[in-house]
Amino acid sequence: MNVGTDIEDLLRRLAPRVLAALVRRYGHFEIAEDAVQEALLAAALQWPDGGVPDSPEGWLIRVASRRLTDQLRSELAGRRRADRVAAQTPPDEFLAPAADVEDLAGAEDDTLTLLLLCCHSSLTPASQVALTLRAVGGLTTVEIARAFLVPEATMAQRISRAKQRIRAAGAQFRLPPEAERPERLRSVLHVLYLIFNEGYTASSGPDLHRGELTGEAIRLARTVRVLLPDDGEVAGLLALMLLTEARRAARTRADGSLVPLADQDRSRWNRSSIDEGVALITHTLAHAPVGPYQVQAAIAAVHAEAARAEDTDWAQIVALYRLLEDLAPGPIVRLNHAVAVAMVRGPQAGLALLATVDTDDQLSGHHRLHAVRAHLLEMAGDLEGAGRYYRSAARLTTSLPEQRYLRGRAATLSMVDGRPAATRPGGAGTGPTPPDAG
Repeated sequence: MNVGTDIEDLLRRLAPRVLAALVRRYGHFEIAEDAVQEALLAAALQWPDGGVPDSPEGWLIRVASRRLTDQLRSELAGRRRADRVAAQTPPDEFLAPAADVEDLAGAEDDTLTLLLLCCHSSLTPASQVALTLRAVGGLTTVEIARAFLVPEATMAQRISRAKQRIRAAGAQFRLPPEAERPERLRSVLHVLYLIFNEGYTASSGPDLHRGELTGEAIRLARTVRVLLPDDGEVAGLLALMLLTEARRAARTRADGSLVPLADQDRSRWNRSSIDEGVALITHTLAHAPVGPYQVQAAIAAVHAEAARAEDTDWAQIVALYRLLEDLAPGPIVRLNHAVAVAMVRGPQAGLALLATVDTDDQLSGHHRLHAVRAHLLEMAGDLEGAGRYYRSAARLTTSLPEQRYLRGRAATLSMVDGRPAATRPGGAGTGPTPPDAG
């Protein structure tokens, strides 16, 4: 047993419950969040040597409550706004942890309420992600900054501004009215999706993956799944994450270079995650109204169930992309749809579909559009055009593994005389492919 890892896992599980207990009891989300971080840090320093207390949640609430009340006292003593704060808050809340503070432990789980607050519509997606990871995920500012390759001070400012904006927006720590919950829940799922995607294919830096982010996204998705077991999209998102994450070990070589989906050693895929993801999406599709995350999970399941790349049921994937475009149309969906169409009807059909997103403002400067076009041109035998677009895609991405892969493809084509790679023995229908195409 790794005591340090066990304590870290325990603290992450308890972090949102402790914060929710404090905010429910005292209000002051901004100060409470800082107090919980201090309590988590104290636990991380003391528990490995001193042992985990009998009631770790109660211990954290008690310590965080003291930090919070100390901070409020300090504000009362040293700032001009003391009178206003005092007028708004019952005096006993500034004296010491309430006598019933232990009762806060084990109270109702407000994690969903906390998630909804952190994903408030007044925040930018970047701020939603950062605040969710800190307040609900229990990550420190240093850990979040490291995961996103930004200076700690930058991330600290982002989190601080997010909390200030929540306060300025007058957001309340309570579940929104029933009519608003589906839209608010979509924001939460989108934030978890963004966290996972950044971890699965890092947008910049030397590494393709940031496993701490994919792991945290899956953990949070599992938490939401426990809270909302009947929601089909929550289950769909979790299944999508599991099926995608299952490929992680096969996506890179020992030197960190990228291996596209068609070339991956499928024996290295995580079979346990695939089995769980397939079972989850199969059950969900039979019992819940279909939604975009479920369809994406179904596409991932089709890939996962193919023993070899050439066994992939691309016709089924095309049908699923048609459904996905009906449910959630967008340029990225159309881009992936074009790859699937090319695998069924040939590269010219894929290029024709791709042409419909050429003028999309969001996608025109994105490296994936250029990478997919390069791939389809290569399939069509236009090696010069393919090389040009591979180089263009390499210039546009800030991920070093992707840059190396795309430049490598361009270099390979410059040496191929005559036959495109897609028509070489063993190449048809399996590769080359842009990273994780389809």
